[in-house]
Amino acid sequence: WLKHLGISCSRGVQRAVPVTRYHLKRSSPMTIRVAVTVCTVLVLVLGAQGTRVNVNKNVASDRVITQVVKLLQDMLSNSKSEGDEERVLYAKYKCYCDTNEAEKKDEIKKLTASIGLLESQIEALQASTGLLSEEVAQLAADIDTNKESTKQAIALRKKDNEAFVAFSEDMTSAINSTKKAIDTLAEVGSDQTMAKAAQGHTQYMAGYEASLLKLKTTIKKALIASDMDSRKLAGVNSFLQAPFTGTYSAQSGEVVGILKDMRDTFQRNLNQARLKEATAVEAHEKYLEAMESALEAMEKSFQSKQGDLAANDASLEKKKEKLAASVKDKAAAEEFLEKLLEMCAAKAKEYDERTMLRAQEQAAIAEAIAILNSDAAFESFGKVKATSKEGKFLQLKSINSHSSDKDVRMQTARNLRQSKAWSKSIFLAKVASLLQAENPFAVVIAEIEKMLKLLAKEEAADDEQFEWCKKERADNKKTLGEKISQIETLEGAIEQLTNEIEDPKTGLKVLIANDEQSLIENGEAQKKETTDRTEENLEYQANIANLQEADGLLKKAISVLKVYYSKIVKEEAFVEMKKQTPPETWKEGGYKGQSGAGTDAITMLEHILSDTQTEEKEAHEAEKTAQHAFEDSMTSLKKEEKELQENLAKLRVTLAETEEELLGKKSEHKATVAEKEAIEAYLLKIKPGCDFITENIDTRIANRKDESEALKGAMKLLKESPAYQTWVAEDHNETLGDCLEICKTSGEANVNCKACLAKVSIPGYCAGHPGTEGC
Repeated sequence: WLKHLGISCSRGVQRAVPVTRYHLKRSSPMTIRVAVTVCTVLVLVLGAQGTRVNVNKNVASDRVITQVVKLLQDMLSNSKSEGDEERVLYAKYKCYCDTNEAEKKDEIKKLTASIGLLESQIEALQASTGLLSEEVAQLAADIDTNKESTKQAIALRKKDNEAFVAFSEDMTSAINSTKKAIDTLAEVGSDQTMAKAAQGHTQYMAGYEASLLKLKTTIKKALIASDMDSRKLAGVNSFLQAPFTGTYSAQSGEVVGILKDMRDTFQRNLNQARLKEATAVEAHEKYLEAMESALEAMEKSFQSKQGDLAANDASLEKKKEKLAASVKDKAAAEEFLEKLLEMCAAKAKEYDERTMLRAQEQAAIAEAIAILNSDAAFESFGKVKATSKEGKFLQLKSINSHSSDKDVRMQTARNLRQSKAWSKSIFLAKVASLLQAENPFAVVIAEIEKMLKLLAKEEAADDEQFEWCKKERADNKKTLGEKISQIETLEGAIEQLTNEIEDPKTGLKVLIANDEQSLIENGEAQKKETTDRTEENLEYQANIANLQEADGLLKKAISVLKVYYSKIVKEEAFVEMKKQTPPETWKEGGYKGQSGAGTDAITMLEHILSDTQTEEKEAHEAEKTAQHAFEDSMTSLKKEEKELQENLAKLRVTLAETEEELLGKKSEHKATVAEKEAIEAYLLKIKPGCDFITENIDTRIANRKDESEALKGAMKLLKESPAYQTWVAEDHNETLGDCLEICKTSGEANVNCKACLAKVSIPGYCAGHPGTEGC
């Protein structure tokens, strides 16, 4: 049968043999259709099947047509099975795509939130670092100021001490000089007060010249350090400046009194200076002690804040690294998602194409089987029992995927655990841990005090952030409203300007186009009228020429006829005067010829000449009228042209100005939209932090209150405990050191205890602290 159709098969490969006209004649239309379909299917499908299909199978038991039908049925079954397998495979692939898409989108969403949170935390850390940096810088400046002030105080104290030493030496020297002067005057008998007695000692005084000269020098030195009144000072100077005559004057008695006053003054001044120096030394030591204490506290705070800064820097570095990693992970996830979507879309398209091709393949095979199993095929090739296998389809399911010292510690820790803030406070847990680790009460209390300070700072920071968020949001929302209003106004202006330019009926572009078209039409009209006028004028000129020529000809003809026929008339009149009676030949009256008709001809020619002249006159009038109409029309067209050109120029200027204004409005609109989007982005950026503080401010205040009350309660319990009070007493006793027994016996307010603690003698301490008990 295959050979009959021109098909030969060998080793599973089909080769088409040319079909002769003989074959075509003997084959019916149905036979030819079956042959073509079978050939097509076999060439396309059996070639794809390769050596898996053996057309020689069961050759002995089945007819060739039966083998072909079975082969086609196997192919259809295999195609359906492969389709079912591909459906399952694609379902798994689709599940992979959907699962990964959902996971990556969720990952991107979480990373985006994490990035926003990290950025907020980084900003908070940077703000905290900035605040700490300012505090550290201030502490550093205060420390430098403290050291410089201490240095200046020491230098000033040294200078004052040097001045005191110099003053003390001067006063001591003055006192000694004054004593020597008094002694010298006493030796020469200057104690006498009677001038007369003194005058009798001229011989006696002559031996004391050298001593008195030395006395003058000594007194002058003493006067330098003196602060006596001007009267006494003048008396002493007068005494000293008087020339020595070898006699004694009673004036020296007054000088001795002055010198004694000077001595006493010098001694008093020296004592006052010594007391003032002792007070200054004591105040200086206290000042240095206070400055040293302040310096120690500042340096301790400086080190603590430096530690906080270092911790902030470390935390900031980690968060920046985490932020960079999150950004990188987000980018990688987005890249993976983008590639996944492309890959899955391509696979879906490929699956759809394969499904379509398979459906087409199955349709072709089914059609071939239907043809081979048709009545016509049965009639041509005999009856064949056809079998079919029902395809089996898989039902796929969607794949979707936390009392003693020990008693006090235990009680405090228990109270902390029972506090409302226990589950939310790391501070309470830390205190409990410190207590359980049996840290000294002083350490625990110090930590609690730090925690309370931190809570106070945290509350201040929360309040500041809350107020900042309120103000920032209100200000930006107000600005955003203004920007939206500006955008709406600009959009209205842009729409109006666009309509002014682009409106299909009244827009500037349409008006310009209309005027341009009218201008073109005006030019064409002018050109046409000029052409028509030119043509009409040429016709007029030709017509006039013709009329004038005709006029000349007519006049000439009339003239000729008139001249000729005028002679005949004259001769006739002459003949009538001489009548005779000759034989009759022709009519008498002379030769008339066509004189009668000639007269008619002349009359007609004259009529024609009159008509011609009338026509020429009318032509002249018509030309004049046409020329005037042309000139009027051209004047109108020129006027219209000028108006169109002026209006067109105005419209173009208006269009340029409107387009420039539109461009400015669009640029302003773009900038305003950018500002609006920037405000929206900024509000979105601060939204997580501000939403958090706004929504949780009351809760955080309540939690901090519970936390503070729990910490204060714990601190109170610890301080009131016998163990802590015993520790305080022991610690105080340690500060007394070797003076403990003395202070216990005499009391800490007694001079014995204070002198012992100051490591000075009791008289020495009393000298500096005269009001102390026991002095």
